[in-house]
Amino acid sequence: MSTAARRSPLTDWTVVVPVVALVALVLSWGRDLPGFAVALVALCLAGAVLAAVHHAEVVAHRVGEPFGSLVLAVAVTVIEVALIVTLMVDGGDKTASLARDTVFAAVMITCNGIVGLSLLVGALRNRIAVFNPEGSGAALATVATLATLSLVLPTFTTSKPGPEFSTAQLTFAAVASLALYGLFVAVQTVRHRSYFLPVGTGQDGGTDEHAEPPTARAALLSLGLLLVALVAVVGDAKAVSPTIERAVAAAGLPQAVVGVVIALLVLLPETLAAVRAARRDRVQTSLNLAYGSAIASIGLTIPAIALASIWLSGPLLLGLGPIHMVLLALTVVVSALTIVPGRATLLQGGVHIVLLAAYLFLAVSP
Repeated sequence: MSTAARRSPLTDWTVVVPVVALVALVLSWGRDLPGFAVALVALCLAGAVLAAVHHAEVVAHRVGEPFGSLVLAVAVTVIEVALIVTLMVDGGDKTASLARDTVFAAVMITCNGIVGLSLLVGALRNRIAVFNPEGSGAALATVATLATLSLVLPTFTTSKPGPEFSTAQLTFAAVASLALYGLFVAVQTVRHRSYFLPVGTGQDGGTDEHAEPPTARAALLSLGLLLVALVAVVGDAKAVSPTIERAVAAAGLPQAVVGVVIALLVLLPETLAAVRAARRDRVQTSLNLAYGSAIASIGLTIPAIALASIWLSGPLLLGLGPIHMVLLALTVVVSALTIVPGRATLLQGGVHIVLLAAYLFLAVSP
């Protein structure tokens, strides 16, 4: 990561693009955009995604793993939560299921899309992708527990009609989510950090480890620009969301597709960062990003939604339907079989990609 180790000049695209994307966000906020303006905002969104990945790698190189992947996962999720809450406050009853749809989409995209792509890239490079089953297995168990407590149980509880939690149940789910997230971060970064460090198999898999790390000043600059880029990514995604909603309605697609598109947009930086890490034979870093993002998405969104429900007037639908529960159960089983050996081939990566494809297809055609 020699280019990441150098401080970017003020004229570098990685500095200019996030600022331009933020300006586009300010100019487009709260306005009904014409077609050409939507295209410009989308272009700024794509550029901000690429800039975010670059600055995340600079920060990661400075602080090392697994702190680097944690920074990106938490930053993206915090801003994603803000986007969900903002859309729910503005949208009324029609966004009652937006939190559920977006969080579940994030779980499926991270656990199948990011994991599958990373395994495919790692296996294509070295025939077998190698990672730490101890750390990845613990992360997967946390994802499965959080998803079940927050997204499955509301379908079966009887205190309120429909797939909703009562106030006490929602409070318990929020506290449990925060507790599990905090425990996972402590295990990942302090007590069992070695379980989450990359395992290199290629002859040049760790070449970036020997590159000179960026200075503290360069890392702080990249951290600030990373936050700017992520705010621009999520804000620009919100700016184009009315166009997405109109397109979804015009096509006669389910409202849940909006949550899928939002999750796809805001997870682009992590997806690109994970694939690039897998190309450098650092599949464990890719899995840290994938499962860490899923854990943060549930562990931070549910408490935020629970707090926001004080001001939300409409219902809060969290429980999954039968199709999505089957996909979640299959994802957990397949992921466990993938993670336990600590080694994966093209087949495992392909299975996860097919699971994501099935989820996306059924979201469009339930």
